[in-house]
Formats: sequence, structure tokens, C-alpha cells
Amino acid sequence: MGTKGKTIICLFRNDLRIHDNEVLQWANRNADFVLPMYIFDPRHFGGTYHFGFPKTGPHRTKFLLESIQDLRKNLKIRGSGLAVRKGKPHEELKKMIDMLGQSSVHSVVFHEEVTQEELDVEKSIKKHCGVNIKTFWGHTLYHREDLPFSPSQTPDVYTQFRKRVESQAPVRKCLDMPKSFRPLPEGVEEGEIPTNKDLGVEDPVTDPRSVVDFLGGESVAIDRLHHYLWETDAIATYKETRNGLLGADYSTKFSVWLALGSLSPRHIFWEVKRYENERTSNNSTYWVLFELIWRDYFRYVAMKYGNQIFYEGGIQNKNIRWKQDKQLFRAWKEGKTGVPFVDANMRELAATGFMSNRGRQNVASFLAKDLHLDWRLGAEWFESMLLDHDVCSNYGNWLYSAGIGNDPREDRKFNVVKQGFDYDSEGDYVRTWVPELKNVHGGSVHIVWTLSRGILEKAGVTLGETYPNPVHVAPEWSRHYSKASGSGGARGGSSHRPQKGIDFYFKGGNQRR
Repeated sequence: MGTKGKTIICLFRNDLRIHDNEVLQWANRNADFVLPMYIFDPRHFGGTYHFGFPKTGPHRTKFLLESIQDLRKNLKIRGSGLAVRKGKPHEELKKMIDMLGQSSVHSVVFHEEVTQEELDVEKSIKKHCGVNIKTFWGHTLYHREDLPFSPSQTPDVYTQFRKRVESQAPVRKCLDMPKSFRPLPEGVEEGEIPTNKDLGVEDPVTDPRSVVDFLGGESVAIDRLHHYLWETDAIATYKETRNGLLGADYSTKFSVWLALGSLSPRHIFWEVKRYENERTSNNSTYWVLFELIWRDYFRYVAMKYGNQIFYEGGIQNKNIRWKQDKQLFRAWKEGKTGVPFVDANMRELAATGFMSNRGRQNVASFLAKDLHLDWRLGAEWFESMLLDHDVCSNYGNWLYSAGIGNDPREDRKFNVVKQGFDYDSEGDYVRTWVPELKNVHGGSVHIVWTLSRGILEKAGVTLGETYPNPVHVAPEWSRHYSKASGSGGARGGSSHRPQKGIDFYFKGGNQRR
């Protein structure tokens, strides 16, 4: 069939929003009809590259579907809609172009990505669709064209990158979007949005312990930004609270919506600037922007190094003998290592699709530096499980944790026992997620293997039966056993609150807060 007038197809991928969206803005300025499309690529619901984990797990899939539903709703409000299809993008686009009539389709337009699988999709679209292809850059705070260096010259140390972009690159204003959009071309069936089951993915089980009831979509993202800044002023204390483990507002949680592009980093930036002008400007408000720059940094690092970010030796091309011990990895991913701080974080991830910044640093370090397991096991597990998975941030951070990425400090390693005492001094977080230890009092819950038989019996704990013996005990942990509060039979028993350990930023998508 043919449609009189010029049609532009907008392909949505990881840009599931209407605000600050140059693809939508350009299409509505240059066409008579605009057809927004989202295509569920079956390859996204297959297995991960090396180890075959579900590439998009239950929590991620549910969040994606909610985001698509919200995008369709918001497009309809503006007089448009969203065509949904399932298949390889270039094939589904070609079918749509053929149905509309190739002469009536002016172009296909989308935002550019930077990693191999996404670039392969773009290449196939350009090869097979037979119409003009227009692309835009829209995922970063600092636009690629505004960098004071080419992406191939991105500094290998974050601080150098940050100082240069902060001093030499502008943050562009958010784009003005039309109040109403061009209509869909005639005769297009929008199609049903699938369910988890339709995509071959289990439905996730909601866990009441989740720090936030995460819902996908631009509408919730904008509400979250408003809540964190204007309703609660939580941003004003962010730097002090960001290493928290329990509760909704210890951190922004913006990464969850940034990962699918439901929230524009520029919109966050300019809202923070408005907050600083109207309420307060301090280290905490700046630190939110500081973390957004980390997100940019990992995207430009991925552009610079290409597939090297996925290699075993990382961007440093180090030759490290990683293990692929299935039993050890299973203990890690299931939260059954016998190291309570690690286990609590891994169980929160499995149950909710989220983990704090502090938790990510520790479980990653434990896998790579204590267990010496292949870091790619951890990266692919995070890819499957994290609501806020962003390929550049996830792999950039795992390289960092494994000591083969952008870290100027050699052999950085987290002492997970010290970290547990520092950030969960009374053990409340561990007892929330490891209920078999709920009767172990105080901070001693972090070092249950040191407790006397009498203390364990009183708490109803039998190591090796009701809770695992630790799969690994690092010698340096013992220096901190005396920090345990409420330990009774543990070595030491001081209840003082320790000084915070060294900061290490694990920004991911996935991210970071």
C-alpha cells in the first residue's frame, strides 16, 4: 500500500522517552507522517556470549515492557502511537517499508550505539532497508561533537577526562519537543506489546524487601527525579548517604531509567542546576553530576577500545589465569558463599534486579580478586540480572574491578569484611537478605565463621547446614574481626563505628548509585 506524503520511521532502542529526543524532534520537523517503532529482537532474549545466561532476565524484561507501555501511552497523548514488532530489526523494518511503499518512506532514523552487537544491527539496517538512514547521538551528557578531543583520544584515567570535559565542553540545553506529533501513516497496525512469557522469559516474583518498587517508563523516571530533588531534598545529602544499603532515598536510583533512555542525562543535569540556583548548591548536588560524567566516560572508553572491553585481558591486555569453577560461581551468584556481606548483596540482586553501588564494588572484587574467577562470569551475570544494565558501564566497571581497565591504582582489592563493618556496622542489611542469620546480633553477623559454637547454637545457626561455611577467607580480614559489635564469642567485640574505607567508584548502569 502507499501513503500520500512523506513518512519517517523512528526506531526506538535504548532511548525510550519523548523529552530531549532528537530523533523524534527531527522526524516531526521533516515528515508528513511519523512512525515510531520498537522491535523486540529475539537475540536479546537468548543467551549471553560466553556463558549462556539469559541475556535479558525476568526483572529486566518486565522493566523493559513497562517502559514500552509508557512510551506508547505518552506518544498517543501527543497524537502519535508506537508500532511494536518482534524479529530482527532490519527484517521488520524492511517489511514495514514494503507495506507502506518504499517511495513514500523518506528515511529511517535512530540514535547511534557504540558496541558491537548494536553496531551490527545498524549496519544491517543500512544494508537492507533501501531508504535513507539518519542517525543522531543522544545517550551522553556531553555530546560527542563537543568533546575537547576525539573519542579515539579519550584519556585512560577518569579524572583527566572529567577535568577536561568540565572545563572545555558545554552541556547542551534539552531539546524543545512539539506538544503534538505528526500522525501515523494510514493502515499501520500498532501490534500488541508482548508479555515476559511471549518472549520466553519467566515472570519475576515481587519481593517486599526491594528498596524501591521499580516501574519502567519515562513517566516514573520524571517523577523519581522530581521526588529526589524537589519533594525530599535528598540530593542535598547525596554524598553522605550514597553508600547506603537499605531504603529508597540513600541514592538517586536514576541509573535504572538512564539505562533504557527513559531519562535524559541532560535533563538531570539542568534540573540539578535549577535546584542549585533555587535551593542549595553543595558537594552532594555536584556529586550527582560527577557520577553522570562517569557514565559518559565508560561510553567513550567503549568507543575508543571497541571489542577489547569484552576480552579476557581487558583494555590492558593482561594475561591473568582466571578460573571458571562452576561450583564457586554458583555459590557467588546464589548468595551462598558463606561470606554474609557478599551473600546479602547477591540475593538482593536475584530477588529485585538491583544492588547498591557499595554492594557492586564488593561482590565484583570478591569474585575477581578473592575467588580469582573469570570476571566475564560476573559481567554476564550482571547483564542478565541488573535492571540498570548498560553495556558500556557494566563492562567498564568489571574491567576496573578485575584490574584490567581504567584504574590508575594497581591491584585494588576490597576487604569485604571491613566494608561490611564500615557500611552495615550493625548487620541490619545482612539480616534483611540472609534470614537464616536473623538471630545473630550486631555486626558479628559479618564474621559468623569466627563465632563460638554456643553463640551459633543460640542463634539457630549450624555452619555447613543452615548457612554455608565460607568458600574463602582472606588473611587480611582478620585485622578487622575486633570491630564486630554484639559478637560475644567472636574475637574482640568493640562496637565503635569505624572510619569509612577508601572510596572506589563502581558506576554502572547499571551503574553506580
